[in-house]
Amino acid sequence: MNVTRIIAVRHGETAWNVDTRIQGHLDIPLNDRGLWQAQQLARALADEPVAAIYTSDLQRAQATAQAVASTTGAPLVPEPDLRERSFGALQGRTFAEIETELPEQALRWRKRDPHFAPEGGESLTALRERIAATVQRLAARHPGELVVLVAHGGVLDVLYRLATGQEIQAPRTWLLANAAINRLLWTPQGLSLVGWADTQHLEDAARDETTT
Repeated sequence: MNVTRIIAVRHGETAWNVDTRIQGHLDIPLNDRGLWQAQQLARALADEPVAAIYTSDLQRAQATAQAVASTTGAPLVPEPDLRERSFGALQGRTFAEIETELPEQALRWRKRDPHFAPEGGESLTALRERIAATVQRLAARHPGELVVLVAHGGVLDVLYRLATGQEIQAPRTWLLANAAINRLLWTPQGLSLVGWADTQHLEDAARDETTT
């Protein structure tokens, strides 16, 4: 059976995540906590039989993926089509700034208008089409194998929706935690969900730190 197992991961934390500043295609590095999260993720996946790691070519994802590659020994392949949604002219602003300065755009964003694209950016519909095609292309290379995809919050949101049949404009009720482990299955018929937002590797490590 042509089943590909997928572990999908959002990159570790960045300073802009903390500030709620829109990153999009801007190339923001991991902060210290993000680097720590990447190491904990790498330890958690060390014994997984990973055939390949595909990562967004933005450095916050690449650094996270490199940590996993170092423990699994799997080849690391940059994949620009796993980039975050492009937010165009909104990139670099905080959510609060957008609410204040561009209330009409902020409203369309909040309502998840599937056709709203910031100036120079992507719509949710375009993002979904890009991610669906990319995952199909990558997963089809690895029947019977396990691959890791390291990407971004918007990408992970689309993967969850594709795997559960959620509409692109439906309100989000699931977590998109940095460096969480999310498991899916892919067949030529599409994606299905196995497990989501596993952060035990981060929680256990945090408890260990406080007791030493």
